[in-house]
Amino acid sequence: MKKLLALLCVVALLVCMLAGCAPKGETPSGGDNKKQNEENVNNDGDKTGDGSVQVGIVLPTKDEPRWLQDQAQFETILKGEGFTSQVLFSQGSSATEKTNVETLISKGIKVLIICAQDGAAAAAAVEDAKSKGVTVIAYDRLITGTDAVDYYVTFDSFAVGAAQGQYLVENAPSGSGIPLYLYAGALSDNNAFIFFEGAWSVLQPKIADGTFVIANSSEAEALKTKAALTRDEMSKIIGQITTEWDFNVAKSKAEANLTAVGADMKGDVLVLAPNDGTARSIADVFASDKDVSSYVVTGQDAEKASVQYVIDGKQSMTVFKDTRTLASDSVAMATAILKGETPQTDTTYDNGVKEVAAKQTNIVVVKQANVKEALIDSEYYNASEFTGL
Repeated sequence: MKKLLALLCVVALLVCMLAGCAPKGETPSGGDNKKQNEENVNNDGDKTGDGSVQVGIVLPTKDEPRWLQDQAQFETILKGEGFTSQVLFSQGSSATEKTNVETLISKGIKVLIICAQDGAAAAAAVEDAKSKGVTVIAYDRLITGTDAVDYYVTFDSFAVGAAQGQYLVENAPSGSGIPLYLYAGALSDNNAFIFFEGAWSVLQPKIADGTFVIANSSEAEALKTKAALTRDEMSKIIGQITTEWDFNVAKSKAEANLTAVGADMKGDVLVLAPNDGTARSIADVFASDKDVSSYVVTGQDAEKASVQYVIDGKQSMTVFKDTRTLASDSVAMATAILKGETPQTDTTYDNGVKEVAAKQTNIVVVKQANVKEALIDSEYYNASEFTGL
């Protein structure tokens, strides 16, 4: 009987060896080990060893060129700094955004850089991150109504809107009663309010004295004598003129606006468009209306398609916000935090609950005359990507 048991043990051992068994706690060689290593490679190509990620980044959507540019900047800079990272996109959904944050928390992030889909709705997500010991950096869009935001990195949004308004003032046709079409971003985006506030600060005096006549917003027309608008007043105006940052919404709204007005509200017109994507859609609509003699239209983000529009005279200007600098500022903050240092800031923003320490990045107005200097000579783009330069 003992000989039989010994024989069975030997057979079992041989079977185990042939099957590739390993002692508990060891990883067998071959495919399974390769698969595990592949799962521990983050999106910038660095192996974390344990699947952890140091810096998590959440961006609004991959459907706009601007955010893909930001993704590339983050991945390049963070990899160069030697930190592991992962970029996730919310695709226009606050629910997806919250899931993205939870996913990154589960991967052990120490710093969260987040550009909120909805500044108010994002509060719950960042509060969750903060409760897990994560430092929160709001990126480009301020998250409101919470004390869980540690830092804010942004372009000067008021200056962006003011630059757009100033361009319209300086390039308006002579005379008075010039039709002015106003468009804005999404009501859910705090930046949309700041952009509009900046533009209004420059345009309002010209509206009040009759130089410009608002063509597409009864709410703005009713408030034309007010130099400073409350948040509620801006909400009423933006509710009428919002593009929701969507190309198709902008196109439909512009078409409806031109259909609703008479010939006296066409001719030579001015158009405040909030960003490049909406600017191109709106410009195409105005260009196709036979009663519109000329139009001056603003934009922002210096997207490639809009830079070509500026070169071709289809879009009048764009506000260049160098995402290399913004991403670099964010990474500098994250790096300082990971090293236990205090990040550099130069101003604060009130998010309704606290004054959030912030770092601002400068902007540049790009028009046909300085495209090469601003975007090519700075090596942001290559001249080969455009025609007519």
